[in-house]
Amino acid sequence: MAPSTSLARISSLPRQQRRLLQPLNSPKHKRVVASFPAELLQEFIDAAQPGEHLKFQQGDAFTTRPVPGHASDETLVVHAGEKIGNGMAGTDSIATPVVSGTTHWFKNSDDLIAFKEGRRQSFEYGRYGNPTVKVLEDKISALERAEATLVTSSGMNAIVATLLALVPPGGHVVTTTDCYSEARAFIRDRLGKMGIKSTFIDLEDIESLEDVLDQNDVTLFYADSPTNPLLKCVDIRLVADLCHRKGALVCIDSTLASPINQKPLTLGADIVLHSATKYMAGHHDVIAGCVSGSETLISKVRAWHHDLGGAISPNAAYMIIRGLKTMALRVEAQNRTSLLMARMLERHPMIERVHYPGLESSPWHHVAKSQMTGYGGVVSFEVKSDLHGTMRFIDALEVPFIATSLGGCESLVQQPAVMSFWGQSDEEKAKNGIKDNLVRFSFGIEKFEDLRDDILQALEKI
Repeated sequence: MAPSTSLARISSLPRQQRRLLQPLNSPKHKRVVASFPAELLQEFIDAAQPGEHLKFQQGDAFTTRPVPGHASDETLVVHAGEKIGNGMAGTDSIATPVVSGTTHWFKNSDDLIAFKEGRRQSFEYGRYGNPTVKVLEDKISALERAEATLVTSSGMNAIVATLLALVPPGGHVVTTTDCYSEARAFIRDRLGKMGIKSTFIDLEDIESLEDVLDQNDVTLFYADSPTNPLLKCVDIRLVADLCHRKGALVCIDSTLASPINQKPLTLGADIVLHSATKYMAGHHDVIAGCVSGSETLISKVRAWHHDLGGAISPNAAYMIIRGLKTMALRVEAQNRTSLLMARMLERHPMIERVHYPGLESSPWHHVAKSQMTGYGGVVSFEVKSDLHGTMRFIDALEVPFIATSLGGCESLVQQPAVMSFWGQSDEEKAKNGIKDNLVRFSFGIEKFEDLRDDILQALEKI
């Protein structure tokens, strides 16, 4: 079969169009004149989605609208750390090679001294760094607009290393009652034994942060945004302003947002954390964490990380690099599905309440809208039933897996009262805002209509 006229024209694109993949502030990034008809160019423009930054004028070139100082996220997830950036020396492979060696050799003593003095970039031992891991760190730094990133063996390892590195004995951590439960326990129980004070505040009473800052010498403010599972949002600009006036650092766990939807460092935060297991890896098959910020702060975290020994394997790093390349596409689909589903559930007679910052009815909508470009793939809602009726709904679902975690291709569902709080007292559940009829749904990339129909049929089984 002969190729279509459109495909033939596309294949004749000039090689100079590759320059569009350069960082938009690069001297190599020049406007490229297209060599095919204007009507075909217009077809591309008409098909472009909002946010692709395409612009076309009759008789003019096929151009991009520059993003100041950096390429788009869609391009960065594919090329940062590889084609855009230093890349991996000594290879012309499009796929990042997996360097599995645990130790690296030097040509001679002068070569080793040059490395030790920072005059030569190289690697020494796998616990301190690895070429494949470095590509991943550079890619995440580009996405977060950070000077440096440290990738660790898990999200919890990133949290622990950050807290130990940045809060000295005698320091004071302020966090929220909604932060990740294991981080909350570490701050309360472990740091307390190290002579570190902690104060927990309610996100719904953020004004209390001012009082804490006025009355104490606070070292670090730590919070999740959005929170899990009720999806409350920290006003990062406000918190950063309040904390920086008093000399306190701000650390945001942005796992539930992903770097595609939210960039805390650009909003004033000093440190951003992620469980890279979730949206970054995106396939429920690798565990990792990461922390990004200034070179000064990350170097302190890195020193503790070397002692803790939470190095990620090169194979795991490669899997996250591969996952990141499709993250923008996956998150866009998850954002869209979740918002549509939240709106549908909000109108359903069997649903009492929907927790999703993308809804205008959400008390967190104004904050989310001001600092997020999308609202994420997790929707929590309360079913008009009791513990067992909600269990019947969960069990009647056919598409999602009953499982913890989030951010992957497959949809997951859980009833927090059963999954995370089983056996805990009503008082403990109430303190964490957990009701027996609460459902947390992490949407994957399945077709919206299939997920919608599945939820509707399951609601009829209550």
